[in-house]
Amino acid sequence: MRDVLPVLGRWYAAGVPFGLATVVQVSRSAPRDPGAAMAVGPDEEVVGSVSGGCVEGAVFELAQEVAAGGEARLETFGYSDEDAFAVGLTCGGEITLLVRAVTAERDPGFGAVADSVAAGEPVTVATVTDGPAPRGAALAVWPDRTLGTLGASGLDAAVTADARGELALGATGLRHYGPEGQRREDSVSIFLQSFAPPPRMLVFGAIDYAAAVARIGDFLGYRVTVCDARPVFATPRRFPEGVEVVAEWPHRYLRDTTTDERTVICVLTHDPKFDVPLLTEALRRPAAYIGAMGSRRTHADRAERLAEAGLTERELSRLRSPVGLDLGARTPEEVAVSVAAEIVALRWGGTGAPLTATEGTVHPYRSS
Repeated sequence: MRDVLPVLGRWYAAGVPFGLATVVQVSRSAPRDPGAAMAVGPDEEVVGSVSGGCVEGAVFELAQEVAAGGEARLETFGYSDEDAFAVGLTCGGEITLLVRAVTAERDPGFGAVADSVAAGEPVTVATVTDGPAPRGAALAVWPDRTLGTLGASGLDAAVTADARGELALGATGLRHYGPEGQRREDSVSIFLQSFAPPPRMLVFGAIDYAAAVARIGDFLGYRVTVCDARPVFATPRRFPEGVEVVAEWPHRYLRDTTTDERTVICVLTHDPKFDVPLLTEALRRPAAYIGAMGSRRTHADRAERLAEAGLTERELSRLRSPVGLDLGARTPEEVAVSVAAEIVALRWGGTGAPLTATEGTVHPYRSS
C-alpha cells in the first residue's frame, strides 16, 4: 500500500473514484502479506498487486464494479481439494481481500492518510471488513487525532485505542469487536493497517562494504544512516543518494539517536577503539538486529573486551558476529547480500537454508 499511495493520493485529490483491493488475511503459502494492495482507477489504470499475478484478473473486475457504485466486497481466493486451480491461485494458499470504492464521501480521511505517509508521519487506518458495521467504513488514527468513523461511537473508541497500540509496533492485522466495541465479542472484523515511518538502518564505518550495505538497506526500505568518525571517509559522494552520512564518533552518535525494536545496526568499523564503546551502547538498547564485521578471531577478542566493559552474557548473545549468512561472499556487494539475508531471516524467522532442503509452504505468513 505504501508503494501505491502516491498514485492513489493524486486520484483522490482529483476527485476520481477508484476501486481498492487490500489483502486483509492470508493462510498457508499466500504470495503477499496483509496490507498488499491493488487499485483500479481512471481509464482502467492498475497499480499494485495482491497476489503476484495469480488472481489479478478477477480482482480487476471486482474493483471496477465497486468503483462504479457497487457495495464493498469481501472475497477469498484459494484452492479446494476438488479443484486446486479453480481460481488461479496456483502457488497455493488463500488470500482474503476487501474490495471497496474510495471517494471523498466514503472515505474522508484518505487524502490526509496519503499526505501523512508521504511525510513520514505515523498513522493507522482501521477498516470494517465484516459484521453488522458498514463494510468498507474507515477510521484514520494518528497519535493525536482521528478522522472518519466506523459507524458507532463505542466501536470508534475501542478501535482507536487498539490502533494506537498497533501503530507503536508498526503492526498490521485483523481485530474483532462487538458492534459497540465490546472486546469480548467478535461479530465485527476490523483490519488495522499501520503506516509507521520506515525502520532505521545505522551503518558504522564508511568503507566500501558500508556503501554496499547502505545501498541494499535502502532497497529493502530502511532509512539508512552511515556514520564514521573520519570526515575524509564520511562524505555523501561515496554513498547512494538518499543515504544520510554523519561524521561523528560512532558511540556518541548512537548515544544521541533513538532506536526501537525495528532498528538494524551494522558495525563495520573493524577497529576496537570504535567497536567496543559503540557495541557497549548498542547491545544495551532496543534493536532488531546488531551485527559486527570481523573474523572469528576478531569476534573472540571483541567479545572479551565487551565482557571486560561489563556486558552480560545475555547482552552479548544479541550480537551477530561474524556478520551475515554463509554465502561464500567475497566482494562488498556479495557481503551486503549476506548481511541483508541474515536481517531478513531474523525478521521473519527464516532458517537461511536452501528451499530445496526444506519442507512445507514456501511463503508461510509470520508476524514480524
